[in-house]
Amino acid sequence: MTGNQFAVYQLRQSPETRKMRFQSYGALQEKGIQIRYENYEQVYLGQMQPADSPDSIKDRFRKQLPRTFKGHAISVSDVLVLNRDGVVTSYYVEKEGFIVLAGFIRNGSSSSLISFETTGFHIEGKRGSWLAIDSIIIDGQEFFLMEHEKYGADGTCVVLDAAGKLIADSVYNGFDQLVQQRIKDYLNPPISVPEPVKQGKQPLEDWQKYMENGEYLRSSEMSEEQNYNMIDGRRNNAAPKKTERTSVLAKLRQRQAGIAAQRGNDVPQIKITQDAESVGDMERGRK
Repeated sequence: MTGNQFAVYQLRQSPETRKMRFQSYGALQEKGIQIRYENYEQVYLGQMQPADSPDSIKDRFRKQLPRTFKGHAISVSDVLVLNRDGVVTSYYVEKEGFIVLAGFIRNGSSSSLISFETTGFHIEGKRGSWLAIDSIIIDGQEFFLMEHEKYGADGTCVVLDAAGKLIADSVYNGFDQLVQQRIKDYLNPPISVPEPVKQGKQPLEDWQKYMENGEYLRSSEMSEEQNYNMIDGRRNNAAPKKTERTSVLAKLRQRQAGIAAQRGNDVPQIKITQDAESVGDMERGRK
């Protein structure tokens, strides 16, 4: 069974099943007769509707059997097996209501360590022995609810897979929704995606800065920039203007002229010439 499907099982027509036909679950238990999958055959397999339950399926089939149905009308001793979202549950049909059957549908193999009949099982890391009291099939794999043989219902249970691996510990309410979700998380672990390594931003060349700007800014920069060596994505960042240097000789002449004017004398041209020669030598040395 795959997807959201259900199946109807009825007892095979054989001498071995004669005492089981149309018998209630309690009557079979009193006689010590176990309900085994091997004694049944599948008479119908169909798709489940979103609101389907064992009661709704039973009522629908009592009103009208599908054309592909190969057995008799659903009655006591039949078994309904529902597979909803990968969780398989078996129901024994009673006159009124249903009994949930543990271990009716089994996916175990000869290599499985645990089965529904397992008793005296020792779990690594836990004291005492354990026995299987219930089982469930999720996504095609069988899991077992194990109870401590000494403490029984007074202790907590655990869930093992068919290989004996501990799946859920400290279980109080059997295969409730919380435990089923833990099993599904085990079957489908979340995939961790490594975060991408963040790389430092590389410095941009001037032309790259320019190209990062929009068309309007590029046009504006080309029209307003005062220095084309500074085309870098920012406007009006021209190089600083150079100021003209005042000649030392000119400053000396101005100073001498000022002193001579204050004293009422003529400007000493010879001295200026001599000073000019020395100042010229100084300026040439500086160059």
